[in-house]
Amino acid sequence: MYIQWTKLPQINALRIYGPDSQETTGIFYDSRDVKPQSAFFCIIGEETDGHLYIEEAIGNGATSIVGSDLHKFVAIYDAYPHITFIVVQDSRHALAYTSAEYYEHAHEELIKIGVTGTNGKTTVSTYVRDLFNLVGLPCGLMGTNGIFTSKEKLNIKKSTPTTPMSSDVHSIFRHLVNVGDRAASMEVSSIALDQYRVGAFEFDVAIHTNISEEHMEYHKTFSHYKACKLRLFKQAKASVINIDDEGMGRDILHSIENDHLTYSNQMDSHADLIWTNVEHFAEGITFDLYIEDQVHHLSVPIYGEFNVGNLVAAIGAALLSDVPLETIISALPKMTQVEGRFQVIHGPEDRKIVLDYAHTPVALDAIMAAVKKLPHHRLITLIAGIGIRDFAKMPKMAKTAQGKADVLVVTVDHPGYNDPWEVVDKVLTGFSEPYLQEVLTAPSRKEAVIKALEASLPGDIVLLTSGCINGCQIVKGEYIPHSDEDIIEDYFKNLQLQAK
Repeated sequence: MYIQWTKLPQINALRIYGPDSQETTGIFYDSRDVKPQSAFFCIIGEETDGHLYIEEAIGNGATSIVGSDLHKFVAIYDAYPHITFIVVQDSRHALAYTSAEYYEHAHEELIKIGVTGTNGKTTVSTYVRDLFNLVGLPCGLMGTNGIFTSKEKLNIKKSTPTTPMSSDVHSIFRHLVNVGDRAASMEVSSIALDQYRVGAFEFDVAIHTNISEEHMEYHKTFSHYKACKLRLFKQAKASVINIDDEGMGRDILHSIENDHLTYSNQMDSHADLIWTNVEHFAEGITFDLYIEDQVHHLSVPIYGEFNVGNLVAAIGAALLSDVPLETIISALPKMTQVEGRFQVIHGPEDRKIVLDYAHTPVALDAIMAAVKKLPHHRLITLIAGIGIRDFAKMPKMAKTAQGKADVLVVTVDHPGYNDPWEVVDKVLTGFSEPYLQEVLTAPSRKEAVIKALEASLPGDIVLLTSGCINGCQIVKGEYIPHSDEDIIEDYFKNLQLQAK
């Protein structure tokens, strides 16, 4: 593609050195990925500054360099007269708009659903994809569990754990359009909103699940965290809002003027969608959905009362996307489980292993309460501190879980550059009465999963929680492959072999 840098007013170029335009074969923000005749964007991150890698990018073939450090460009541009240097106020902002242009505004051909919230983003965004596919709107997905088209998971290395960088987002939009998809469901984190990863387009529907304290290592204050999340609803044509959430539901209503639907599980809430009378059975859940003064008795193959609220949020998104209610209701019995979200694995001797990567105190409390409603003898729960996250949150996980299980296994997810035992010890400080249950510890998630399974007896539930991201563990900058499902399968296979 031939990019004429002087004709991209949205990037807010302050100055351009060198040729006004360049033949451009790709857009990159990591100098190691740069290809010949591509554009390199100097992104300033928490740990490094892209301006430090300009010469490496040029050496790899970059012919356009976009950044915000005027002094750096002034010092270097004379040495590379064939290179275009574009000085902008904000490189992330420029990256988003340039990417939209480069990928020919593919976003305009898709219904875009953005989901934000401290808990529930993965589940709701996956329910949206599942439901849209079932009602005839082929839908892709970007989120914690990976990148998907309507038909398959893509083998794309994710640039961030939740919401990709803006150039990746627009590239994925183009791929979805090329394979015939008509919608895209996205998890949208507060950090992504602050860093303009979802820039240069408008969402068709924004969904709010809830808010509680999270990512304080980045935001520093709860007010900044909340303000970042509110940006999504000002960037959307319509909204789905959980008015039971006291933390942010009303704030959204007061800050938007677009079309919206509210949802609640309180009959006196006057919400547009009200879910109530939840009953559990072997294959899932039944509940009543009140909408437009009518009640619909529904049965869905999902688990966990809180997941009914997540499903109702997805229903709201479908309604705002002009899908008839009758079509939605007919699709609900075909919904599927979400990987790692109240995912039930049936083990030998009536054991149930539940995978739910709850990684906040609120989510942990909800999932522990929910699993207790399943028939069981004892409850063994794995909890973890996440080494790449806020250390102040770690003791709260132990405090939340205390007294709610027969055995608690404490470990670490994604130790990063931390000593795993330091993370485990930090979690343990949250116990005020550790002897309310048996407490086991392990310095890695794999060892912890095995300890939890070893502690189980016939009829027990093993609940594996915390933040296993993208099928890996992040250790000293390396992404080490990890699968709870594989560990569980291998454990019970070996148990059967030993029994023989």
